Formats: sequence, C-alpha cells, structure tokens
Amino acid sequence: MNILYAVLILTVLGGVFGLVLSIASKVFEVKSDPRLAEILDSLPGANCGGCGYAGCAGCAAAILEGKAPVNACPSNTGEKTARIAAIMGVEVKPVERRVAFVRCAGGDRAGHKFDKYVGLTDCVAAMKVAGDGPLDCAFGCLGLGSCVKACKFDAIHINSHGVAEVDREKCVCCMQCAAVCPKKVIVSMPYNVDIVLPCANKEKGVQAKAHCAISCIGCKLCERNCPSGAITVSKNVAVIDYDKCTSCGICVEKCPRKLIVNIHDTGKVAPVVVA
Repeated sequence: MNILYAVLILTVLGGVFGLVLSIASKVFEVKSDPRLAEILDSLPGANCGGCGYAGCAGCAAAILEGKAPVNACPSNTGEKTARIAAIMGVEVKPVERRVAFVRCAGGDRAGHKFDKYVGLTDCVAAMKVAGDGPLDCAFGCLGLGSCVKACKFDAIHINSHGVAEVDREKCVCCMQCAAVCPKKVIVSMPYNVDIVLPCANKEKGVQAKAHCAISCIGCKLCERNCPSGAITVSKNVAVIDYDKCTSCGICVEKCPRKLIVNIHDTGKVAPVVVA
C-alpha cells in the first residue's frame, strides 16, 4: 500500500511540475523572428567564413539585424541572394565577381635549399624548416596544400609545377585559402581580368633571378611600355592596377621572363557581376 501511495504522489508531482514548466516556457518564451530561419535556409550551409562571420548562422543573424548586406555570402547563388533580398524587402546591389589568385608560378622552377623536404605535408610546418621553408625564394608558394585543405569548394589544387592554382570557375572568393597561407601569396582579384602576374618576390633582380627561373626581376620594361600606366614596379616586383588595365598585352610581350601572361588571349572580357 505504501508503494502505491508513493507512486501516486510522484505521478501527481510530475504532473504539477510539468504543468509549471509548460506555463513558464510560454511566459518566458523568447520570440524569434521567423525570417531568420528563412534567411538561413537561403544560405549554402558551407560555413566557409568568407562572409566574415562565424558560419552561415552568424551571417543570417547579421543580415537580419542589418549589420551585413543581403549579398554578404560570397558563395551564394544569385537566385538565393534574391530570395534573401525579398525576405528583407530590399533591393540587391550587384557587385563585381572576384576570385582568389596565387601570386607565384615558381614551384619546380624555383631553387631549393635541399633536395627533398621531409616532414608534415603542411605549409606552416614546412615554414619551420630552415627558417622560412625549403625554397630559396622566401616569397614563393610551398605547394604543400594547406590552402587545398582549407577550401570547401574544391577550387584550389597543386598544379604540375608544384604550385597552388585556383580554379576560377569554382572559386567563390571566400579567401579561406589566403587565411591559412603562411607566405601570404594568395590575394583577391577581379574575375574578369585577362593579364596576370604570378609573382610576389620582393628581392632585387639579381637575387630574384638566382632564386627562381620565372620570377619578376623588377626590370621595369612593363612599366615603361604600358600605355595606360596600369603596371608599376613596387618593392622590386611589378603590380597591376586593374582599374587602369586595358588588356592590350604589351607588358606580356615585353616581359623578358615571360612571367606576365594573358589567361584568355582574346582581349578584355566583359565585366562579370553577381547579385
């Protein structure tokens, strides 16, 4: 009989406590904006961090609060971005598409301090070897794939020369590859460019030439011959101003190192904008 009373009391107490908790959940309920779930559902869910926030949930919250634009996600499609704009009741402002670019073409064309690097297949780890890595060039891509591991879009790989290379069609410019690169040779550039200069070596000409067979030597032939003043030599390495570049190709012809290339060879392509 005592056991029956105990069970009955516990049942009653459980019901009372359940009712109290149910009422409390309604009284203290934090109202959430239903638009948050809709915005989050319109994001890709890659959590790449390219928007500058801690994953897609952080990006969605920032958009809802007006702290980020509706096209904050660089990897989102135009259709989904338009959907977010409709949810927020605003107009999408087009932006120029950008992609990551590796400022190095050395790899097996660069000198090495020793025959073979033996260690972790990681660029940061390799940087601890011989001070700044196994290459003679202190500015070159190490080609060990830290950027490849960081990319969630399969947009960067190590090419046949042992250098990281970006697949421009897959790249969404989240720049996670740049974030993990210890050499800081990965930069953002407009998608629609023709002329590229893959070198970041700031050494003087003689040293740069000795350390890599394809490095920029700061000779200024490109600078002197560019009719639009779009290419200049700064800190011993040529830099292209894409706001001025007309893709005339004169710098390509004049470069004695054959470093500057036209990746399309068809003239200036039409600017590409994404929502």
